[in-house]
Amino acid sequence: MKRLLTSLFLGLALIAAPALAQNQPLRIIIDEGVIEPLPYAVPDFVPDTPAAAEYAANLSRVIASDLSGTGLFREIGKEAYISQVTSFDAPVQFADWKAINAQALITGAVSVSGQRLTVRFRVWDVFAGTELGNGLQFAGTTDGWRRMAHKVADQVYGRITGEGPYFDSRVVFVSESGPKNDRKKRLAIMDYDGANLQYLTDSSSIVLAPRFSPTGDRVLYTSYEGGFPRIHVLDVGRVERRVLQSQEGTMSFSPRFSPDGRTVLYSVSQGGNTDLHSMDIASGQTRQLTEAPSIETAPSYAPDGSRIVFESDRSGSPQLYIMPAGGGEAERISFGQGRYGTPVWSPRGDLIAFTKQNKGRFHIGVMRTDGSEERLLTASFLDEGPTWAPNGRVIMFTRESQGAEGRASLYSVDITGRNLRPVRTPDGASDPSWSPLLD
Repeated sequence: MKRLLTSLFLGLALIAAPALAQNQPLRIIIDEGVIEPLPYAVPDFVPDTPAAAEYAANLSRVIASDLSGTGLFREIGKEAYISQVTSFDAPVQFADWKAINAQALITGAVSVSGQRLTVRFRVWDVFAGTELGNGLQFAGTTDGWRRMAHKVADQVYGRITGEGPYFDSRVVFVSESGPKNDRKKRLAIMDYDGANLQYLTDSSSIVLAPRFSPTGDRVLYTSYEGGFPRIHVLDVGRVERRVLQSQEGTMSFSPRFSPDGRTVLYSVSQGGNTDLHSMDIASGQTRQLTEAPSIETAPSYAPDGSRIVFESDRSGSPQLYIMPAGGGEAERISFGQGRYGTPVWSPRGDLIAFTKQNKGRFHIGVMRTDGSEERLLTASFLDEGPTWAPNGRVIMFTRESQGAEGRASLYSVDITGRNLRPVRTPDGASDPSWSPLLD
């Protein structure tokens, strides 16, 4: 099978070379430079039943939004089409799509029977005149049509780029409303693109730092309900929560699940000192992992659960350290200018994202797990709190604007530093956590 694109590599750009001959398949040159988005077409899917017409049009629009939103694809508008797709099984008129330089074509059909919706689709390499992989079918309820659109887009994205999927995922975050000096905060959850928003808590107490479990069914967060910070676990489906036990007179915060979901890693502040602890969720048994006269916080597990990256000021300023998951000697990995914090291990295991403050500016950056190849992806008045997409390709974070009317918003950026874009939310938003792929 010939792919339209090879895998995307860190720091490399993709330039789509035009076909040199009528039947020559698309070539992609991997080179340093500016990425030229791949031109593609996604005609409205064909409604196989009368009730499917609106769903068919809406599905194709969400698929196009997903693909174009990556910055790697450029949709060719319908006004340029020479031929129309009126049947899922009709032969593709490749010459008509070549004429408008559509290098990829996505066709599909939708049927509705009662509350059941079925989507069929195919992905075509136009210049090669061949199908990429085999056609697939997804089925579900009509209420879940957006999820099916994301699933189709994930398949298209994966076949063309060689990357893992990430569109069929959700984000939990802190929704913020009210003036800056009296900000109301509550937990909210939404699709990765801002759709299907649902509030999980009210705004009666401050909530911070929600974090998904590895299976996406639970969320850890810190709440000031009761007057001091304590860690809560919330069941997303039932919107039920419970408080994790904590030692009397201590403050617990900055929680994170282990990769197997059985352990919570968090910070405990007591007597002016802050150390890392872990807790077995089932038994409630705790273990202190650090013992240093400094602040240890913002821990994050490696994907295999063997190591932890965290923030510590033991060297005099906040820096990043890695140690074994069970505690032990920590190794500093950040050595650039400025202060480092909120490290998060990539799902791929190869990179660590972080917040950096230097010369009055805040940045979201990435580095290798040994601290090498540090690269800053953003710069603004205040950027902080990165979270990874399930495929390790995109980072979402909080950006806050300056001044008395300053507002927190969510943004995303590719790990190359390209395609910085806002994530739509109805109110202010901060502290995002990206879920794994949905089942």
